[in-house]
Amino acid sequence: MSAATGVVVARAERRRRAYTPEEIRVRLRNRHAEATATGVLGAAPPDKPA
Repeated sequence: MSAATGVVVARAERRRRAYTPEEIRVRLRNRHAEATATGVLGAAPPDKPA
């Protein structure tokens, strides 16, 4: 793994840790609601800033 890859992984990990468990649940519920409303189950939704 290159140094640049390590930086990207560390940055993503910090972002994941920044959410409380309740925030994660809300985000997952919202993503599920969007997917079922649009009928696009199984496809990753576009990443939206929180």
